[in-house]
Amino acid sequence: MTTVERTIKVLWRGRWQRWPRWVARATMLWAVIYALFGLVCVLNGTSLLPFGGDSGAPVLGWAVVALGALAALVGAAVVRYGLRPALRVLLRVACGLAGITAFSLLMDVITLMVGQGVDSRAAAVNKVMAAVGAGLLAATARSDRRDAGTDAPAPSAAPRLAQLAAWAGTLAFVPYAVMKLIWASGGTFAGTTGAEMLAASERNGASGTFLTLASWGLDPTVLLAGLGVFLLWGLVRPWGQVFPRWTPVLRGRRVPRWLPLAPALLGAATLAPYGVAGVGYLTLVTTGAVTMRRGDFPSPGDALLVGWIGIVAFAVYGIALTVAARSYWLRTRVPAG
Repeated sequence: MTTVERTIKVLWRGRWQRWPRWVARATMLWAVIYALFGLVCVLNGTSLLPFGGDSGAPVLGWAVVALGALAALVGAAVVRYGLRPALRVLLRVACGLAGITAFSLLMDVITLMVGQGVDSRAAAVNKVMAAVGAGLLAATARSDRRDAGTDAPAPSAAPRLAQLAAWAGTLAFVPYAVMKLIWASGGTFAGTTGAEMLAASERNGASGTFLTLASWGLDPTVLLAGLGVFLLWGLVRPWGQVFPRWTPVLRGRRVPRWLPLAPALLGAATLAPYGVAGVGYLTLVTTGAVTMRRGDFPSPGDALLVGWIGIVAFAVYGIALTVAARSYWLRTRVPAG
């Protein structure tokens, strides 16, 4: 074992394995900051709506203040009296509310990663803070669990259903990747050339990095889809529980449960409902119940085709991620001691 590996091992055991001791205080600190954030937004008249509208802005701001105040009080009670059953219930309620508030954060992250700005910076910050709070609240609700150490379950593959879900989530992105790569390589799909799509991306505010990669034939959204598939298979294969040999320094060590579960739960909570709702909307468009604007495409039919390819990918992948994350959660769960 090298010196670097020994250092990482000591730091891991010294800090992260003692997380139940400090997580309640961290939750309390987050809650105070979150409540102050909501209060500042109310006093400044800053809207926390996704599109920056003014309607309902004060109500949402005060809701953030209330959630932060509740979490601060519960966190202080846990620090003072320990984790009582009633406090655990309140922590879970606050965690659920924070999770709902953080909905669609992943879409904001993807938008930023492909070089476009979010509709409302305040709303985006609110989602980030809510997601952090949801994680801290969930950890505090489990902070009385015994540190299992070497008693963690042995690495295992997911059951057949989760494996099939991973295959479905992977294959769902194939048409999406093909469509994007056709445009990135200068080809034509749905009546639109690669040059026209590149120009549309530039009009919509894509960054120079995004435009450069696209001009080289590398669509950034396809790269993100590849990372999503990598996460999906990490949740269902044993190498998602122990760092494989090809990972430097960390090889052979246990993967912290939160490392794959945090992005998986965030992705599942965003993409599954987004995709399912999108499928419902496109079904109404297909049956003629509602109309669809053509956007950057020659006709509404072309826009509908592209919409189906993208939404089906998100819906199937989101559901597959939900199944895989649940399987990973159950397979890595340590019985309370």
